[in-house]
Amino acid sequence: MSYTGDVTKGGPADVRELPGLTISKIEVGDFGNNAYLLRCTETGEGLLIDAAAEPRRLLDLIGDRPIGTIVTTHRHGDHWMALKEVAAATGARVVAHPLDAPELPVTVARTVEHGDRITVGRIPLEVIHLRGHTPGSIALLYEGAGGHLFTGDSLFPGGVGNTQKDPKRFDRLYTDVVERLFDRLPDGTWVYPGHGRDTTLGAERPSLPEWRARGW
Repeated sequence: MSYTGDVTKGGPADVRELPGLTISKIEVGDFGNNAYLLRCTETGEGLLIDAAAEPRRLLDLIGDRPIGTIVTTHRHGDHWMALKEVAAATGARVVAHPLDAPELPVTVARTVEHGDRITVGRIPLEVIHLRGHTPGSIALLYEGAGGHLFTGDSLFPGGVGNTQKDPKRFDRLYTDVVERLFDRLPDGTWVYPGHGRDTTLGAERPSLPEWRARGW
């Protein structure tokens, strides 16, 4: 069956096979968090985006093939509740933005800034800093195969992430999302958010003026 990105708590992962990269999406925890396992098909090396909850299920997803990195998209606790256990079990290094890293329950082995690169095997991922939901929220971009963007809680179907009705934070996040994502990347770029269903930049682009006007 083809990939849809539709997953449910306790259900199986949805797996997408791209040239050079496999993406496995799973929903974990009581907050409907998405976790993503990326694996380079050439080397077998893996990378986990957000060890959010249910460490046993995440470890079962990872299996007996190594992962070298766990990326935490931002500091909110629902995105790292399984981080300590999964990092200890796999030996993977933890990566986060320096503004959010001190809030995590483990030592961050590498901090990354806007424009940095993280690799999973032979696959490069670009770090995109999206300020507003938290100070150190990041997205990861794989530009191959039409573009694949992992946005944490900064971009969802229907709007940007929660900024607690703070107009300055909303303006910062909206501006970053427009300038660093929509103004740069093509409509076919697939968006993998931190909760819920996937989308594309093209599906969301017509709604940008509405988001700006409503302020959330």
